[in-house]
Amino acid sequence: MKRLHTTVGAGMLLLAFTACAGQQEDVGFGGQPPAPAPATPVEPKPEQERTPVPDDLIKATDQSGSAAPRVWTQDGGSVVVTNGQEGGCSKVRAEVAEQNDQQVKVVLVNETPDPPGICTMDLRYPPLAVQLDEPLDQRTVVLEEREAKVPRR
Repeated sequence: MKRLHTTVGAGMLLLAFTACAGQQEDVGFGGQPPAPAPATPVEPKPEQERTPVPDDLIKATDQSGSAAPRVWTQDGGSVVVTNGQEGGCSKVRAEVAEQNDQQVKVVLVNETPDPPGICTMDLRYPPLAVQLDEPLDQRTVVLEEREAKVPRR
């Protein structure tokens, strides 16, 4: 009789383990939260279909004595467009870092491969667009730059 109880208990335990194995992992204690879904890229429209943002509403953290960067809006002010700078093997992308009632912070991320390889010596200034939660209106656009290393493809 003891052997029957042991066999039934082991079978129930095995059944419980196999039932749990098919379930999706929960984040739980010490787990990593799921990665946020990437934002849908926004295509910049041709320059003649954009509205320039006044220079007094643009603040760039890299003030190297050059003129204020050019910034536009499109789609009724719900999209901000500016030009990034990339070259050789690097690629630039834009992301919205912060939005509040006073300002919109846009970060231009320059991704360079690591380890570096042989690259051309050219510069490109692609237009980059980011979607806002609400139209820009009279908020200030703060532009920041950040470098990021990415694995070589």
